[in-house]
Amino acid sequence: MAGTKLAPTPSDVSSVRLSAQDRREQLLTVAVDLFSRKGFSGTTTREIATAAGVTEAIIFRHFRTKEQLYTAIIDQRYKSPGAEAWKAEMRSAMQKDDDEAVFRFLIEAIICTHKDDPKFERLMIYAALEGNEIALLYMRHVTASVVDAIRAYILRRQRQGKLRAMTPDTALAAIAGMAQYYALNKYAYGLKEERISDDEAIESFTRIAVSGLQTKGPARKKKP
Repeated sequence: MAGTKLAPTPSDVSSVRLSAQDRREQLLTVAVDLFSRKGFSGTTTREIATAAGVTEAIIFRHFRTKEQLYTAIIDQRYKSPGAEAWKAEMRSAMQKDDDEAVFRFLIEAIICTHKDDPKFERLMIYAALEGNEIALLYMRHVTASVVDAIRAYILRRQRQGKLRAMTPDTALAAIAGMAQYYALNKYAYGLKEERISDDEAIESFTRIAVSGLQTKGPARKKKP
């Protein structure tokens, strides 16, 4: 019919030349969306190719397998400039023995990642439900340095008498658990609590963590 525009076919879209880096970024973006909605097992490379407007051959030119594409998504997420900057700020707070700042950085990071990148967080929920060892083992690997650093910090502060005696993993679970529960309900499940803003949640959870984990202030010196 004259004057009627037909929807572009994958071959039409793929004819738009992108640099290798731009094409790779496009494929990662499309794949995150599909994996977050259908999981790894429920998503095919053909579906990713169709959504990206390319052939499967283009996908395999950048990623040898679907597993490699999946791993690249996680790698991109955890090695971003923002993640590196956050780690540097966390290390600085630890060096200053600033418990409140350390707890706040962790809580804020959990909440903000769910807010800023809900698709990736849903992807990781799918990975857990599917028992996808590719994602789970890789995630443990790339987050191990952060988790180990926080554990070591808590243990050191306990030895200094500044934090209550408990296993570091218990303390870490208590701090992270508050933020994770809030963020999942609000950004993954859509159960938005209008009475609580993210800023209020971050500050409240930080106060709870500080008051619950810190010991009482340093003993006052007796007057001679």
